[in-house]
Amino acid sequence: QVQLVESGGGLVQVGGSLRLSCAASGIFFSFAAMGWYRQAPGKERELVATILMDGITNYADSVKGRFTISRDNAKSTVYLQMNSLKPEDTAVYYCNTVFTMTTYWGQGTQVTVSS
Repeated sequence: QVQLVESGGGLVQVGGSLRLSCAASGIFFSFAAMGWYRQAPGKERELVATILMDGITNYADSVKGRFTISRDNAKSTVYLQMNSLKPEDTAVYYCNTVFTMTTYWGQGTQVTVSS
């Protein structure tokens, strides 16, 4: 059974930082491409960042230079370090992977940036 469990969300002031974690189980994590998505109220879910098994990363233009995605294969965990947070970063953040042609999502973690 595939499970993705996010943690680390919360309330932070503008300019602050948060680190999200996503612990995965039930997949061959070392070979998995992992992603972070977010969904703000009234908006569609959007890609934030991805990391491939070889460590190659990709970012949405809106977060480049502020967010960093990383992975620890020994812990089957992917991270999203978020710095210089803005009010427009407020959203529910979801962890994502595709395994055996099926897309899996975590339950989401709320990030709220207050001004």
